[in-house]
Amino acid sequence: MIGLIQRVTDARVEVSGQITGQIEKGILALIGVEKGDSQEQAERLIQKMLGYRIFEDEAGKMNLSLNNIQGGLLLVPQFTLPADTRKGTRPSFSSAAAPELGKALFHHALDYAKNQYESVEAGVFGADMKVSLCNDGPVTFWLKV
Repeated sequence: MIGLIQRVTDARVEVSGQITGQIEKGILALIGVEKGDSQEQAERLIQKMLGYRIFEDEAGKMNLSLNNIQGGLLLVPQFTLPADTRKGTRPSFSSAAAPELGKALFHHALDYAKNQYESVEAGVFGADMKVSLCNDGPVTFWLKV
C-alpha cells in the first residue's frame, strides 16, 4: 500500500458539494492500493502515519508525530497513486488493485485508523472528490509498506 502524506494546516474533501471529511492541523493522506496488498499492510501503513515524525517541536525540528500533536487524519482513496509512469505519456494502472480489493482495503485502513486514533475523517471510495488543503511547509512524504 502507498500513502502520500501531507502535513496540513487544514484540509477537506467534498463529494457532490457536501463535505465528507474535514480536519484542521494534521495529515492529509492519499491512499493507493496495489495488487497483492493485505489487511496487515493497511494496518502497518496507518501505524506508520500515526507515528511518522513530521511536525515541528519547540526547537523547529521534525520530531513530533500525529500522535504527539493530536491533530486530524484525513484519509482519501486515490486509485491513481499506484500508476506506473516510467514509460510514455500515459500512466499504466496494471499494478493497481482491482476496485473490489481497493475498496475493501481502504475501508479496512479507515476502520483500523478509527479504532487506533480519535480524529479520523475520510473521502469516499470511487467518488468524484474535490480535495482542498493548505500544505504546511510544504511537507510531503511517500510511504510504502
